[in-house]
Amino acid sequence: MYKNSRAVLRFNYGKILKGFISGFTSETDVVSIEEAETHKALTTDIHLLKAIFFVRSFEGNRHYREKKSYGLTKPKGRKIFIKFKDGEDMVGFLIGEVPWGKGFFLSKSDNVQKGVFISPADEDSNNEKVFVVSSSVKDVTVMP
Repeated sequence: MYKNSRAVLRFNYGKILKGFISGFTSETDVVSIEEAETHKALTTDIHLLKAIFFVRSFEGNRHYREKKSYGLTKPKGRKIFIKFKDGEDMVGFLIGEVPWGKGFFLSKSDNVQKGVFISPADEDSNNEKVFVVSSSVKDVTVMP
């Protein structure tokens, strides 16, 4: 469970919300966040989100270009390539097991786990880990 973790919520329609998450697990239907600037408590449905980025800082470095290559660091799990419905893609290492059945079809999820946690391939990224919401994903490739 994640409590008081610095996070950035990315919504499917483009909105970004920065704050502190409390009580989040991969089985959670709603996400509670305290906005960083206003300290206002908000709750949103997990299916409205594209991903939750657990970050080192809210500012990040806008000039830094994240490296999307596996050869930069020692593997921390199974390699995963995710293609989002909005066309963006992400590479990283799967944290835990694949929640989908044989063939990794997203529609075959057990419906308990709402997505997967990945660790970025680029250790210098501002992201410490990312929770990718299954409903925002177009395609997934998991390599052994």
